[in-house]
Amino acid sequence: MEPMTVKKPLSSLLIKAGENPLITPKTENFWEYFQTFNPGVILLDGRVHFIYRAIGVDGVSRFGYASSRDGFHIDERLPYPVYEHRIVTHLTDNNPYASPSGGELYGAEDPRLVRIDGEPSLYMTYTVYDGRSLIRMALTSISINDFLDKKWNWKPSVFISPEGETHKNWVIFPEKINGKYAILYGISPEVRISLLDDINISKPINIIGRYNGIPIGKWKNGWEGYIRGVGPPPIKTEYGWLVFYHAHSRDDFARYKVGVMLLDVKDPSRILCKAKEPILEPTAQYENSGFKPGIIYVTGAIVKDGLLTLYYGSADSYVCAAYTDLKEFLETLIEESTVESSTGSH
Repeated sequence: MEPMTVKKPLSSLLIKAGENPLITPKTENFWEYFQTFNPGVILLDGRVHFIYRAIGVDGVSRFGYASSRDGFHIDERLPYPVYEHRIVTHLTDNNPYASPSGGELYGAEDPRLVRIDGEPSLYMTYTVYDGRSLIRMALTSISINDFLDKKWNWKPSVFISPEGETHKNWVIFPEKINGKYAILYGISPEVRISLLDDINISKPINIIGRYNGIPIGKWKNGWEGYIRGVGPPPIKTEYGWLVFYHAHSRDDFARYKVGVMLLDVKDPSRILCKAKEPILEPTAQYENSGFKPGIIYVTGAIVKDGLLTLYYGSADSYVCAAYTDLKEFLETLIEESTVESSTGSH
């Protein structure tokens, strides 16, 4: 009689890397003296590249660069920032409802990196806070050759969300949907996607975003009483688009957890299934000590040799990683979830 195999629950499949935290502040560099977190991540030429958020002694939020051969040991890190959103009008006429996330006076926040359909450029979405206005989403790009050569010739950024509204966590699909560029700008209370004929970074795109943190009724669980937004750009799998997101309960705003759902490949506004419980929680010491204890914020993900690795900011202070076998993760997600369709808008 063969021994019975006990299947692990989805919530136990992600293993936090023993190397965590991968990136920590460097006190010898003024611009990353206090915080290094929330990285955009891309796999290129066999290396994992990080564009991570950093805050230093001047209170400005900038982006730094690091890379790794194996995705867990940083063997290259530049001593200078590689991206800064230029702001002239900060700290005047402050809006009483405006606030950053992460503690900076102003700057660029929470980058996401994506390559679309093998194009020769990388696109980067990020949040902008100018010290006085409501935060907005911005978009820039850089040629892959320049990126790999560390020639930081970023295109001038453009805003993609409306002025006077608060928006965060917008990501671009790595493939066109029905021949159009697709920006996922919300999942609450429904999946919301904007389809564009082109992404022209020479002029504002102005997507009319809508946001409500309250989750759609049928998906409402206690741990996700408030949806914060999408994590990394969607990952295409044989079962659908894999989308990670951040949420917290209504009685514990200080502890972010990570959920996951699958979207239909052809119509990603349609939810195929969704995990009932969080798949990543702030339990480690390095996730509960720092600028914001209890915060985990997934902003990057790669798949390499069948291994899914998530990269996240912990406590708004460090860059960390968690990994799992992609096939087992997907099969368990589908098995544990209520497979039920819910259609959003685009």
